Amino acid sequence: MSSIDRSQSAGGTRTYEVRTYGCQMNVHDSERLSGLLEDAGYVRAPEGADGDADVVVFNTCAVRENADNKLYGNLGHLAPKKASRPGMQIAVGGCLAQKDRDTIVKRAPWVDVVFGTHNIGKLPVLLERARVQEEAQVEIAESLEAFPSTLPTRRESAYAAWVSISVGCNNTCTFCIVPALRGKEKDRRPGDILAEVEALVAEGVSEITLLGQNVNAYGSDIGDREAFSKLLRACGNIDGLERVRFTSPHPRDFTDDVITAMAETPNAMPQLHMPLQSGSDPVLKAMRRSYRQERYLGIIEKVRAAIPHAAITTDIIVGFPGETEEDFEQTLHVVREARFAQAFTFQYSKRPGTPAAEMENQIPKAVVQERYERLVALQEGISWDENKKQVGRTLELMVAEGEGRKDGATHRLSGRAPDNRLVHFTKPDQEVRPGDVVTVEITYAAPHHLLAEGAVLDVRRTRAGDAWEKRNTAEQAKPAGVLLGLPKIGVPEPQPAVASGCGCD
Repeated sequence: MSSIDRSQSAGGTRTYEVRTYGCQMNVHDSERLSGLLEDAGYVRAPEGADGDADVVVFNTCAVRENADNKLYGNLGHLAPKKASRPGMQIAVGGCLAQKDRDTIVKRAPWVDVVFGTHNIGKLPVLLERARVQEEAQVEIAESLEAFPSTLPTRRESAYAAWVSISVGCNNTCTFCIVPALRGKEKDRRPGDILAEVEALVAEGVSEITLLGQNVNAYGSDIGDREAFSKLLRACGNIDGLERVRFTSPHPRDFTDDVITAMAETPNAMPQLHMPLQSGSDPVLKAMRRSYRQERYLGIIEKVRAAIPHAAITTDIIVGFPGETEEDFEQTLHVVREARFAQAFTFQYSKRPGTPAAEMENQIPKAVVQERYERLVALQEGISWDENKKQVGRTLELMVAEGEGRKDGATHRLSGRAPDNRLVHFTKPDQEVRPGDVVTVEITYAAPHHLLAEGAVLDVRRTRAGDAWEKRNTAEQAKPAGVLLGLPKIGVPEPQPAVASGCGCD
C-alpha cells in the first residue's frame, strides 16, 4: 500500500492512545507525549478504546524482570488489529525502548516507531516519517536533547500538576537500571521551574508535586547544595499555590535545611516519602545505598520533631540477594521504630542489566514470600494504628477526582488531606467540584483510608475548582476524546508484590 493510500484510509481526525507503565516520571512523560500528539492534530481516543486508536503509544518501564514479556504480549494483541486497519501506527518509547532498541522491531516487526527516554519530543516527526517511508523508525538519543518541560503538555488534572525539576540520577544502586537509561542528573534552572509553577497557578492549578528521580539532590548539577530548600521556600511565595509536595528524595541528600524549609514554608505539605529499601546495614551496603539504619532513623526523628503531624511513607524491598533472617529482622525493627503511615513493599525481582541480578545467594521465592507477608502484616497494623490517631481531627481536604472507587454507591466524595491521606466524606447538599476544599471531621479509620461520616463543616470554592469545571465542560463538548482519569498526586495505594515505580530512590 502506498503512503497516499495509507493516509487516505485513516480519514478525518486521527486518534491516539498512550499506555503508561512504571513510575511518576513516566506518567509525566506521557503527559508530554499526549501534548505533542494533540499539538500535531491528533485527538485522544475515547476511554476503553483498547487499541482501536489510530496511533497507540507504549511508554514502557524496564525495572521488572518480565517487563519485556508484558510489552510483547500487548504488541501481539495489537498485531491483528493493525493488519486489518490500514494507517494504524504503533510506537514504543520509555525505558525498555532505551534498553532494547535493537530487538523491539525484530521481535515485533509491525511496530512503526521506537524512541527513547531522551528524545520524546521527536514522536510526531518519527510517526510521520514512518508513514511516508513505510518502514520502522528507530531513533534513540544517548543524552537529553531538550528538557521535557519545554514540550507541549496535556495534563491529566486541571487542579494538580507534576513539575519536573531534574531528570536522570547519579546514584549506582545495584538493583536499579534507571540511571543507565535516563542518564546522569540534569537540573533545570530555578527560574524556569518557578516560571512554570506560576504559569500553572495562573491556569487554576493549586497543588504541585516537584518531581525528580532523586528530587532532593537538586542543585548538584548547578553547584548549590541548598538549591532544593531554596526552591521549596520560593514556592511558598507564589500567591494562589496552596499545596506543594515532592517525590522522591534520597536519604543521602536529605539535609537539615530541607527539613527546616518544609516546616517553615506554609504551603509545603506535612508529608514525606522517604525510601528505606532495607533496614540492614550489610544489605544497604550491597545495594550501594549511601546511608545506614542509624542515619535513616535520625532523619525520621528530625522530621517528626520539626513537623509533628507529618505522614511518612517509604519503599521496602524484601529478599534482596544475600538477605539473611537477621537482615530482615533489622528491616522489621526500622518499620516498628519509624511507624510509617504506609510502606510500599516489593518482593525483589531481577532487573536484567543490574549488578544485583548477577549476585550470588539469590533468595528462594518461598522465603521471600514468607518474609513479605510478615512485613505486610506488621505494616498493616501500624498503618491502621497511625490512621486511628486521625479520628476526631478536623481536616481540610482538596476534593479529588476518581480516587474513591465506591463513591457512587456510597454517595460519598473523596479528597486528600494535607498529609496526603485519602479521606472519603459525606457528599454535601451544595455542589463540590474536584479542586475545591472542604473541611471535615474524621470519624473512622481503616488501614489505607479515613472516613468523615458527618456533615461537611465548610465548603470553599476555589479557582482550581473553576479550572476543573471549565475543562470538564470543554471536554464534554468535544465530539471525540475524553479524559482517561487522574494520575494520583503523591503516593498511590499499595499493590501487593507489584512495583509501582522504579524503586530506585
